[in-house]
Amino acid sequence: MNLLLIEDEPKTVQSLKQGLEENGYAVDVAYDGLIGRQLAMRNSYHLIVSDIIMPGLNGVELCKELRKSGNQTPILMLTALGTTDDKVVGFDAGADDYLVKPFEFKELLARVRALTKRGSSVNQTAQIMRFADLEVNMDAKTVHRAEQKIDLTAREFNLLVYLIRNQGRVISKAEIAEQVWEIDFDSGTNVIEVYVNYLRKKIDRDFPEKLIHTQFGMGYVLRTE
Repeated sequence: MNLLLIEDEPKTVQSLKQGLEENGYAVDVAYDGLIGRQLAMRNSYHLIVSDIIMPGLNGVELCKELRKSGNQTPILMLTALGTTDDKVVGFDAGADDYLVKPFEFKELLARVRALTKRGSSVNQTAQIMRFADLEVNMDAKTVHRAEQKIDLTAREFNLLVYLIRNQGRVISKAEIAEQVWEIDFDSGTNVIEVYVNYLRKKIDRDFPEKLIHTQFGMGYVLRTE
């Protein structure tokens, strides 16, 4: 079982990571919400354990962004904010469970076991990614926009998935080369630009709202106008 722990307090991270690993879990760590979001969108986890108050991006906003991107990984919130209203905010954002600090590790472990067991069955069916009127079926490798089927090559499909997972963030050509196709970026070639244009023609050309935008001198970003 692979877990992502997002927490900015080093002592808490050390204690939880050690305890979880001793119980058979593999644990990746992020010390702020922005790094946590990147890891959650790039990797597959059985559970995300996240603090709420942390630098960069708080846990509630992180949860909202992951759910908006189609990421259905179970999320366990850890926080000192323990009022009913605080919990409602967390659950409304898409959290699956809520544990108030301070807590005993055995209680955390019980919640982790329950959520990873539930998540195993959820993840088998939650393979649809959505952005605006785009729908990507990760199992069938199909793409629809406004219920219209769009045929993509494997490279175009992988590029679109990466854009959706990083929606709203400007992605450089070098990052696309490294993360989507696992090659070193050659500044002397326009292959990335060519494939982005291929994808843009299929995704945007026949629709009034454009989703794939060029940030000149920096890269590309998927966002609504």
